[in-house]
Amino acid sequence: MSPSGTGCLGAGSTVRTRIALVYGGVFLVLGALLLLVVNLLVRAGTDGEKEEIVARAGEVAVVEAYRIGDDVGRAANEQMLMWSCLALLVIACGAVVVGWWTAGRVLRPVHEMTARARRLSERDLGGRLAVRGPDDELKELGDTIDALLGRLETAFDSQRRFIANASHELRTPLATQRAALQVGLDEDCEVRRILLDTNRHSERLLDGLLLLARGERGLAEREDVPFAEVVAEEYEDVAVAGDGVVRGSRVLLRQLVRNLVANAVAHNVPGGTVDVRVHGGAPTVVLTVVNTGPVVPPDEVESLFEPFRRGAGRDRTGPGAGLGLSIVRSIATAHGGTATAVARSAGEGGGLVVTVTLPATVTRRS
Repeated sequence: MSPSGTGCLGAGSTVRTRIALVYGGVFLVLGALLLLVVNLLVRAGTDGEKEEIVARAGEVAVVEAYRIGDDVGRAANEQMLMWSCLALLVIACGAVVVGWWTAGRVLRPVHEMTARARRLSERDLGGRLAVRGPDDELKELGDTIDALLGRLETAFDSQRRFIANASHELRTPLATQRAALQVGLDEDCEVRRILLDTNRHSERLLDGLLLLARGERGLAEREDVPFAEVVAEEYEDVAVAGDGVVRGSRVLLRQLVRNLVANAVAHNVPGGTVDVRVHGGAPTVVLTVVNTGPVVPPDEVESLFEPFRRGAGRDRTGPGAGLGLSIVRSIATAHGGTATAVARSAGEGGGLVVTVTLPATVTRRS
């Protein structure tokens, strides 16, 4: 529950608890009013009976009769008030228990819908809430969410198929163009060099789109991958402090590291440095890539993870396709992890600190 919906009971309260407490509170208030009315009526009736008893007494016994009547009435009222309050408290506690049980029964479909919804994501929209039971408001809510999930699944699948199909369809003509350029034009021709560079850029773009689409589809198969070992395969000068085993795709994890290192090198300055570190084990393993380079405004860092966004000074005809960090985040998310970046100041040498955090099952022992 959100803080705005918890009221005075605090952020940790639940709907079931509130229903039970409200149920018991209403019963307590109404019961107290009922007992107040009953006690007032009993007291009035007791006073009337006392007057009748005194009227039947003789003149000598009138004073004593009044005193005895007052004592008896006071004792009866005190006993009735005490036992009434005790009974009210016991019944109020019972009302809270009954309210708790009733709320649990009523809200059980909501808990089931919440548990099923948590297992869904944009990479796994095939599941449905499939609420069963009477045709009431809760079932209507579940059916509405299922219909929404169906539309989202169709939209995501259509987008991914379009990217993958378009990339595959364009590969053949690009390969044909490259072959024609290499055969038809002399090696000394400047036009040949420009056209081949453009062709290679387009092929890298298509490869990036295919990889991005694959990462966004999620992982169909998983294996135990020693993450530090994968990083060392792509970058030998890596500082390792712990080697967590990640359940995922070795090919995609290698691509993640490759893209991070390539991005750090491409967006560096002459004579700059790249520092790659892996640390941690179960439950998480962390990869940190730090480079020097142009100073990136902090408010522009997050946009670098969007497709086709390039750093300062990079144009669309350069060697990059603008998909490097997008692919990194997509692969990290497919493995249940995160990818974030922080800009370094000019005093620190500029550039970025990119951190990828992945869930690890165990710590690999050498």
